[in-house]
Amino acid sequence: MSEEVCCKSKSIHSKPVHLLGALALLMAIIALGSYAQLNFEQIKYANPAPATISVAGEGEVLAVPDIGQFSFSVRADGVDAATAQEQSGTKINDILAYLEEQGIEEKDIKTQDYQLNEKWRTEKDVCPIGSYCPGGQQVQDGFQVAQTVSVKVRQLDTASGIIAGVGDKGATDISSLNFTIDDIEMVKAEARAKAIADAQAKAVVLANQLGVRVQRLVAYNEDAGAYPIPYYAKTMDMSADEASSFGGAELPVGEESTKVSVNITYQVQ
Repeated sequence: MSEEVCCKSKSIHSKPVHLLGALALLMAIIALGSYAQLNFEQIKYANPAPATISVAGEGEVLAVPDIGQFSFSVRADGVDAATAQEQSGTKINDILAYLEEQGIEEKDIKTQDYQLNEKWRTEKDVCPIGSYCPGGQQVQDGFQVAQTVSVKVRQLDTASGIIAGVGDKGATDISSLNFTIDDIEMVKAEARAKAIADAQAKAVVLANQLGVRVQRLVAYNEDAGAYPIPYYAKTMDMSADEASSFGGAELPVGEESTKVSVNITYQVQ
């Protein structure tokens, strides 16, 4: 009987010991966590962000325009929509056939705009002398079709003659002829490569002056700037008569400048 009482007494006394041990272990874990966090904070402040250098580069490419662009419109009136469309379509088809004869490919001819609108006129009312007379009534007076087509000319020496021919075929409005570069993205890529090479060369010189070594690329930014402004051979809209008189002129195409600027940041050590 005494042994049983003794064992129960030991069990009762051992529970507080176990609780104290668990509590001590928990406090140790918390202390270690706080110590590790403190060390991490110290490491963070002891090792600032890596040193970097930033350089700018610029590339420029001069290219001779390789295409001419112009647009023309055809307008036609009719008592009804079908008549107006037929007259407009006949003129357009004649012009398209002429362009094909001049070697213009189908891919270089595109409709920019097509409109079919009602026409209206004002009919004045017959009013007695001395009485109030309103301004008149709007009366529907047929239809008008207006179609605008853009054309690319790849044989630049034929551009002025083609414009004259389009005018002779019934075009009512001919836009300014301008010369530009067909594949501008290829030219821009060449300018970009020059800009990057310029920045890389500057980075090497700057690193040598600072006594550091370039490690790796950190950031890259590009400013492609504006696309080249096309050269306009004639800066006003031309009627068919003007286009005919414009036929034999020689049109200088000049050069276009395409620029790309880059900013590159490198990590150094």
